[in-house]
Amino acid sequence: MAKKNIEARILTFGIHTAFDSESEELPKILEFTTKIPARLGIEFGYVLNVRKGRGEKLRFRIEHPPFRNSSGDIAPPFEGEVYVTAPDFKFFLGDTIWEPAADKLGDWTLTMFWENKVIAQKKFTIFAESDGQSEETALK
Repeated sequence: MAKKNIEARILTFGIHTAFDSESEELPKILEFTTKIPARLGIEFGYVLNVRKGRGEKLRFRIEHPPFRNSSGDIAPPFEGEVYVTAPDFKFFLGDTIWEPAADKLGDWTLTMFWENKVIAQKKFTIFAESDGQSEETALK
């Protein structure tokens, strides 16, 4: 039998509507960007479309700046897996900003793997807003 070769592409990336794990609806894109303001509750990430992968297992990893978890330890990268359940499968990989927002500043890299190969990756930079200014304004 020929080896399966799945197709994966990022459909949307940036700031999305809130993710609801109880719903089959994926978050909707609000703004295409890799620069994310550190606002509590803001949802960021990407929607990945996978074709020709039904039944395959995908792994994901979210690498983030060092912050402490509820035990007081530096939180490791978030990791998990998802099974492709349809011939034209869509999956949201993302996160949100929570208290304290200051320790979430920096680069977050969201990666999807299939058979230990990177099939999608996007880096987002979380920045502190200063008096409602954007990152570009604050840097001037």
